[in-house]
Amino acid sequence: MNNQDLAQQALEESERSDQFAETLQSLEQVIERNANQLEELKEELKKRRSMLKSYFENDTQLAEVEEQALEYKSQIKERKGKLQLEPQVVDLQVKIRELNERQKEIQETLSNHLVNHHRLTNATSFDTSDGDQWEYQIHAKIKAKPRSG
Repeated sequence: MNNQDLAQQALEESERSDQFAETLQSLEQVIERNANQLEELKEELKKRRSMLKSYFENDTQLAEVEEQALEYKSQIKERKGKLQLEPQVVDLQVKIRELNERQKEIQETLSNHLVNHHRLTNATSFDTSDGDQWEYQIHAKIKAKPRSG
């Protein structure tokens, strides 16, 4: 390589470096401009949200209706409390608890049977007596670590 080639190479490297610097500078300017626009928009949004909130807070009709709604809520709560004490409601709640317990017991039993079926057949489905095929999934749960002490 002669001096002219080295000079040409240095010139090209310098031009690439200048082009890179210009590109980087342009990119940084775009970033700065976008960041400033974003900050301006955030401030504008904050201002507009505050105005909207104030608009609703200062509306007397809305305040009256909200007060009525609170009164209705109170009346609803009171009525529900009275209904909770009625014998039919108490009976229904007891029956629902019993049915939920029975459902849980049957679900646990069914789950155990499905695990056993899977162990025996290594399958996740079985044929029913009416010719359908039911699929199932095996789920494992980690139980809480027993506390010592």
